[in-house]
Amino acid sequence: MECISYKKGYKYQLFEEYKTSIDIKPVADISSTGSYVTLSLDGHIVIKKGYAWDGPSGPTVDTLSFMRGSLVHDALYQLMREDKLDRKTDRKLADKLLQEMCINDKMNKIRAWWIYQGIRAFGKKATLPSSKPPVIRAPEDCQ
Repeated sequence: MECISYKKGYKYQLFEEYKTSIDIKPVADISSTGSYVTLSLDGHIVIKKGYAWDGPSGPTVDTLSFMRGSLVHDALYQLMREDKLDRKTDRKLADKLLQEMCINDKMNKIRAWWIYQGIRAFGKKATLPSSKPPVIRAPEDCQ
C-alpha cells in the first residue's frame, strides 16, 4: 500500500526565503528539524522558502500587519519546542519581538499590546515539546 505522512494545523507557506536580525542570540548556531529555520549566534534568523506556519493564533484576525510577526514568532517557538532555544529566557524576548514587529508593520499599538498580553498569558504551552503536531499517516491502514 502506498502511504503519505503529513501534519495538520498549518495555514500558510512561505513563498520566498525571509531573513532578518533579531535580539535573540543563541550560544551557538542552531537550526530546526528539517533546517527550515536557522538562527546564528549573532541573531541572524533565516526562514526558508516552503516553511509552513499557522499564522496569528487565538481569537484574532489574520491581517497583513500580523503576518511577518507571526512567521518569526512561530519559527522561534518551534526552536523552543525542539529545545534549541531556552523557553525560560527566550520566550519573553520572542513575545516582545512579535509585538514590536506588528507595530513596525503598522498595527495599532493597542491591538499589539493585547496580542502581547494574550501570548504571555496563554503561549507557554506552544513552546513545550508535547505541542509538536503529530505525524498523521493515510490511508487508514498505514503505520
